[in-house]
Amino acid sequence: MRIVKGWGGMCFPDSAPDRTVRLCMTPAHRPDAADAAVVSTAVEFRGGSAMIPASRDVVHGFVAGLAEMGVDLADTFLDAARLVASELVTNALRHAPGPCRLELTLLDDGVEIAVSDTGEAFPTFLPRDPLRVGRHGLEIVTRLCDEVITKPHATGKTVYARVPLR
Repeated sequence: MRIVKGWGGMCFPDSAPDRTVRLCMTPAHRPDAADAAVVSTAVEFRGGSAMIPASRDVVHGFVAGLAEMGVDLADTFLDAARLVASELVTNALRHAPGPCRLELTLLDDGVEIAVSDTGEAFPTFLPRDPLRVGRHGLEIVTRLCDEVITKPHATGKTVYARVPLR
């Protein structure tokens, strides 16, 4: 097992074979925000079902780091963020061939969870149907998030979901 040391003294075990890159709690600069320090983490997954629980582990470590930094979080934030990340990564696994990337970024009022994959098709938002078995992931994500946006890019798409801190 390899330990990757994160920002703020956090350590994350990096034992999953499908996890190729882990950037933990790195202060960075977003290209669209002049001189605004940003706290973010990103993981590249090669594929396979192990990336779903691994995404929840990444969220758990990120949220622990936010708490360590003194960020004020709702009691339900960790569960909501883990569920959103898990649903988005599951969709990437089911509907897009190849690798995917999970990125978490602290914003003023929330955490942006971005999942990039190689699929060209945009997610299909189905109307609420309590009798439907399965395919409720995006319905759950949209209820937990302030905003959900999909943007295409040269090699697929990225789904951005903003989970409110409070």
